[in-house]
Amino acid sequence: MRVSAGAGYVIRLDNFEGPLDLLLHLIERRELDITAVAIAEVTDQYLEYLARAEHISPRLMADFITMAARLLLIKSRALLPTPPTEDEDEEEDPAEALARQLRAYKQFRQIAHLLGEREKAHLRAYVRVAPPPALERRLEPGDVSLEDLVNALRRVLEERQEVPINGTVVTPYTVTIQDKMEELRRLLARRSRLDFTRLLRRSRHRQEIIVTFLAVLELIKRGEIAVRQEGVFGPIQLERGESPDA
Repeated sequence: MRVSAGAGYVIRLDNFEGPLDLLLHLIERRELDITAVAIAEVTDQYLEYLARAEHISPRLMADFITMAARLLLIKSRALLPTPPTEDEDEEEDPAEALARQLRAYKQFRQIAHLLGEREKAHLRAYVRVAPPPALERRLEPGDVSLEDLVNALRRVLEERQEVPINGTVVTPYTVTIQDKMEELRRLLARRSRLDFTRLLRRSRHRQEIIVTFLAVLELIKRGEIAVRQEGVFGPIQLERGESPDA
């Protein structure tokens, strides 16, 4: 769409994205500040451009006509005397509202132009201003497999090589899985988490190590214990599970 305003000056309205863009162009062309007075001064020019517009879609024309109605209201209020009012709930002056809208539009347009120039220069990377958030690095419970638990058990058993000395009497040591389960429940009731390897190393005999391991497996199956590992090859931690019976 193309219109002419004065000798030798031709403007294509296709370059304007809407009535705000055209109105801002008229104000900047006359080097005016974005104020209510400036909006009233360029109303006639805006209507002149609109009257000479050709080949514009009905949807865009409706936007331009709506803006024209707002400008006519603003100019009529500027020309006619306004009686004083004491109503505190009086609505905002339409000229001031449009001026504020134009200032915001100009700011966004400048930012869009800056981003467009950076994109043309292939500068698509932007420096982070805010510091990165401090996120807790941890793996999900499902990342700890049964093989990880067995490997921890194997390492503790290799450390605890119990060879009876000749001539000594081995005293039988009795510990049950139920006993260890109750012990684990009491420990987790007092602490938020337990180190799995340290828990096994607290056992006095290899038999107790195995029983402790089986008790942990049973509590995991019941949902009373959750297993976590904060980082690859990190220590395996036991926490209270989400089971209603925990």
